[in-house]
Amino acid sequence: MSEIVNKVKQSKLETVDLEKIAAGLKVFELDIKEFLFQGLILKEKEYREQLEKHDWTQYKDGFLAVHCSTDAIVPKWAYMLVVQHAYEYADDILFGSREEVLDELLIRKLSDVEWEQYRDKFVLLKGCSKMDISSDVYMEATKRLMPYVKKLMYGEACSNVPIFRQKK
Repeated sequence: MSEIVNKVKQSKLETVDLEKIAAGLKVFELDIKEFLFQGLILKEKEYREQLEKHDWTQYKDGFLAVHCSTDAIVPKWAYMLVVQHAYEYADDILFGSREEVLDELLIRKLSDVEWEQYRDKFVLLKGCSKMDISSDVYMEATKRLMPYVKKLMYGEACSNVPIFRQKK
C-alpha cells in the first residue's frame, strides 16, 4: 500500500482566514428602543434618567454598536448622549447593528495586515467559517490582495473558485 499524501499541505497555497483576523473583536449591541416609551417615543427627561441608570460598565473592553430597531424618529442628540455615557467604558462606540459594526471593524483590521507577504503567491481567501462574514469584507480583502498575489481563489483548498490571476 502506498502512503497517503496530503497534496493540500504540499501546495504553495497561502490561506487568508478572515475569521482569524476578526479574532478578539468583542462587539456589544445597544438597541435604544429599550429606552423609548413603548419602544417608539423619546421622552427626553425619562430617556436621560434611563441612560443614567444603565450599567455602562458591561461594555468595558469591547466595541458598542448603537442603533434603534423600531421606526421611531430618534434625534441625533439621543445617540450623542449614549456616546457621552459609554465613552469611558467602550473601546469605541459606532452607529449600526452588531453585524454592521463588526463589518466596519473587520474592514479597519484589514488595514493592519501586511499584504506584501502575499506577493507573487497563490492565495486562498477562506470561505467557510463559523462567523458570518459579509460580502463587503470579502470585497475589501480582495481589493487589498489583488496588487500582490499571483492568483486569488475563494473557498477551501479542496474546492475553490478562481477570482483573479495576475496578467503575465
